[in-house]
Amino acid sequence: MPVSPAMAEDLAAEVRALYDDAETALLEKLAAALAADIESPRWAELKLAAVGNLREAVERVAEALQQDADGAVRRALIAAYARGRQAAVAEFGALDIGRELMARATLPGAAAVDRLAASMAEDSRPLYVRITRAVVDAYRAIVARVSGGVLLGAVTRRQASQRALDAFAHRGITGFVDKAGRRWDMAAYAEMAVRSVTARAAIEGHVDALAEVGVGLVVVSAAPLECPLCAPWEGEVLSLGPEPGPRAVRVAHAIQPERLLAPTRTVVVHVAGSLVEARAAGLFHPNCRHSLAAYLPGVTTRPQAPPHPHGATYEDTQHQRYLERQVRAWKRRSAAAMNDAARRRANARVRDYQARIRELTDAKGLARKRQREQIGAAR
Repeated sequence: MPVSPAMAEDLAAEVRALYDDAETALLEKLAAALAADIESPRWAELKLAAVGNLREAVERVAEALQQDADGAVRRALIAAYARGRQAAVAEFGALDIGRELMARATLPGAAAVDRLAASMAEDSRPLYVRITRAVVDAYRAIVARVSGGVLLGAVTRRQASQRALDAFAHRGITGFVDKAGRRWDMAAYAEMAVRSVTARAAIEGHVDALAEVGVGLVVVSAAPLECPLCAPWEGEVLSLGPEPGPRAVRVAHAIQPERLLAPTRTVVVHVAGSLVEARAAGLFHPNCRHSLAAYLPGVTTRPQAPPHPHGATYEDTQHQRYLERQVRAWKRRSAAAMNDAARRRANARVRDYQARIRELTDAKGLARKRQREQIGAAR
């Protein structure tokens, strides 16, 4: 059974829900803090005096989130690694090496899981620090902006607060920027990071199992609607060893003569590079639809991607991602609404973007991923 990032995709759902709920709770706390005493002429003074209370409330949410998320990530990694190993067992079926793999017990605290969990914890630590800073900074900025606007008589205090809150909620809690310069909201970044690390765990579980039984080559599937990062590796054979670069290698045929003293059968295999090299170049990125399977020389045939029956393109899938981001952004604005009218307007935009998603997926035959439209799914 081939292994792919999609095999572990559902495991990020628990972590995503934790961040979604935390983000919704933080927006509601920010909106409530701003709305308190909104009619008082001393509003700005009272708001600045209450910064400490808001900071403490936000820190409690962030600390609980970090504790819950760390445990959920480790559970997801253990499950993903085990699925990768199970995929290798299923791939070889009734063959002797399949039975050998099935007989080998592996500890859930495997070194790969420990390493990936530590890496994820290190990568996400700055996120929790940024949460408190982002919410408190937004609170101060909104108070300063609203106070100035009201003194000038431009807008009412409540209207100005809601406009500023809308802009902040639309960006998301942190406005986190990754190494590539891409901006993420808190929950989306966390989900991307967890999906990435659980995908790595599933693939490493699979690769570790293959290495244990001496399989050194794998083949990448061919998938419709592939992205530019994956296209160079589609249908290619990769080595599990460290040597990079394309090359032709002569290896033993997977099926050898049963006769004693018969010469060993060999075949020439074109290897596109190493798995490490391909992954560093972008293969198996988040949302990747490709899979990896053992390559048995002389037996395995290279896959060919079927055309998409509805004529969808990679650009269509990216447009769907854009629409999903808009749904999440307007749901955050609904959570940050200071009155029913603002909440109704935000919910109307949510329904509008969801209708656009339905039109796109129906027309292009794309799968609708409702979980990617959710903010605070438990609500």
